[in-house]
Amino acid sequence: MQVQDVMTQATVTESPSDSLRSAAEHMWRQQTGSLLITSDGRLTGIITERDVLRAVALGADPDRCSVDEVMTVEVFTVPPDMPLQEAASEMATRWIRHLPIVDGERLLGVVSMRDVTGIFAALAPGDVIVEHEFDQLVRERRLARIEHGDLD
Repeated sequence: MQVQDVMTQATVTESPSDSLRSAAEHMWRQQTGSLLITSDGRLTGIITERDVLRAVALGADPDRCSVDEVMTVEVFTVPPDMPLQEAASEMATRWIRHLPIVDGERLLGVVSMRDVTGIFAALAPGDVIVEHEFDQLVRERRLARIEHGDLD
């Protein structure tokens, strides 16, 4: 199994000058833990929920601090044909939870640690059942609640 078999569409923002608050709101609305920053269709950085938390914990004003002040610019990426097990090993070694998939300089998608653990759980011997369609349904319900202002 290759990363292209399990990658999902990346949540992209094309404005590194957006505030941290705007990035956090975007991640919340999309129920994702990262935003990929692009310029002319090329990946230039990534900001994760951990980046936002770290910046705020260190005193950054979420309304005045911009994404480009805290984003990671040296982003580790992999090609679409990388074996999933190898990608998972890289994620664990590098302590990263979001792995952009690129073909040359073209951004194709992202694999998250959640994607990886779900697939490995489904492949494990025994009675472990992971229904990927169910996960998508849960995400859609969460997004619908957020759109309607039901944050409980």
